[in-house]
Amino acid sequence: MTTHADSRTGPRSAGAPEPASDERYVYDLAEGSAGMRELLGGKGAGVAEMTRLGLPVPDGFTVTTAACVAAMTNDHRWPGGLWDEIVTHLEALERRTGRRLGAADRPLLVSVRSGAVRSMPGMMDTILDLGITDESVEALAAESGDPRFAWDAYRRFVQMYGEVVEGVPACAFEDALTALKDRRGLRWDNELTADDLRELVTTFRGEARRATGHDLPTDPHEQLRRAVDAVFGSWDSPRARVYRELNDIPDDLGTAVNVMQMVFGNKGDTSATGVCFTRNPATGARASTGSWRRGAAACGGVCAPRGGWCRAASASGGRC
Repeated sequence: MTTHADSRTGPRSAGAPEPASDERYVYDLAEGSAGMRELLGGKGAGVAEMTRLGLPVPDGFTVTTAACVAAMTNDHRWPGGLWDEIVTHLEALERRTGRRLGAADRPLLVSVRSGAVRSMPGMMDTILDLGITDESVEALAAESGDPRFAWDAYRRFVQMYGEVVEGVPACAFEDALTALKDRRGLRWDNELTADDLRELVTTFRGEARRATGHDLPTDPHEQLRRAVDAVFGSWDSPRARVYRELNDIPDDLGTAVNVMQMVFGNKGDTSATGVCFTRNPATGARASTGSWRRGAAACGGVCAPRGGWCRAASASGGRC
């Protein structure tokens, strides 16, 4: 795989930043297509194609597989200019959305997701709600009219960032969550109030400090840089290496990183996340099928999803 742009590059999107040289590592979604899978990864190429077709896809950009490969072959040091290119595309995203990462007014929150050329479900890392801070959480609460949702997003970010980027053991957060529910006499996470979740954010930060010896970074730009680096690193995680060996996937493909505006699956009873297939993934039969659950749990494999919403739709032409 080359680290230089080639004939797979697509048209430039309106307002997209100009590259500093012939070598590029970041593409807006509107610049890509399905034919750029090797460069943008399967997820990046897929959402780029959906964007090209006019489907409602959250705005964002993709850091290419070539950037990951360049880092892997240089002792995990990023290629020169990569961070500047990411910042340039982030600023373009902020202009298009009218939001700023971590702002106290109209904050931009993003997801940072892996996207290999060949699908490796659950093998690499994801960070959600990046850009939420002590200031932006209040803006999110005011904008949504739901402080509980905003603080739930904040505690989810601290937990996910702490685990994925800082290496905090998952049990540290889970034990703290369980202890709080026990003190409140609660069984389910969704019974926690906004004040409970605000307390949990502070508790989670303390757990991260005890595990790492330092405070979690509060600058969202630094969080983004470290999150992209963590996704790069997850390509070489033990579980990813074993998965590639079992599925005959080459080790030198690298992963792309997709940075997209957040769409929230935990915003209320009308929000969820899930997975939908145009064929049954177990049998290959041509029929719409899928599953869903509140929050990111269905996509992340954290807990069992609920099914049937797409299967029911298959009888009416596959509309989900």
